[in-house]
Amino acid sequence: MKYFLLFSFLFTNFYVFAKEVPKKELKLATFAGGCFWCMEHPFEELKGVKSVISGYAGGKKVDPNYYEVSSGATKHLESIQVTYDPKVINYKKLLKVFWSNIDPTDDGGQFVDRGNQYRTAIFYHSEEQKQLAEEYKEKINKLKIFKKPVVTAIRKFESFYPAEEYHQDFYKKNPQSIQRYKSYRAGSGRDQFIEKFWKPNLGKL
Repeated sequence: MKYFLLFSFLFTNFYVFAKEVPKKELKLATFAGGCFWCMEHPFEELKGVKSVISGYAGGKKVDPNYYEVSSGATKHLESIQVTYDPKVINYKKLLKVFWSNIDPTDDGGQFVDRGNQYRTAIFYHSEEQKQLAEEYKEKINKLKIFKKPVVTAIRKFESFYPAEEYHQDFYKKNPQSIQRYKSYRAGSGRDQFIEKFWKPNLGKL
């Protein structure tokens, strides 16, 4: 009986490990879409996405904290870094989700959040990502969904620093954070913008 249980344990764990995707086969995508609390959920629910981390990208200071970034002095943008399996979900799908959750015409922040740290950007990790991002940006401009031009920056990825633990998965972390997130989001103007501009045009993206 002992040998049978041991064999079952080893076989089960071998199967689990065999099903895991090797890290070298996973890819990264880094996006700045304003408040990172609001950008985690749309990506975490996608099949093929392994993790979504809130953090800071685009600045020069090493390992900044939230208060430094919020001051605007470090030039970082609130960002998310997505780890995904390209065999399950491609980068174009991630771009669609990104664009359809932001106001790409706002050069001074996002919705109720103002300041450089809330501006939008795509940080590309490869020339392929750069090309796809530029093509998508051009496509959105040509669709003329907005009266103003798309100003979202497309920048080469340099560094990403995870935000403090209490920011991670804030939208679902605990009852207090859930309530705070819902109140913030309801008053931010993001959902109203998505409803007005993106929902009627998702089929064109």
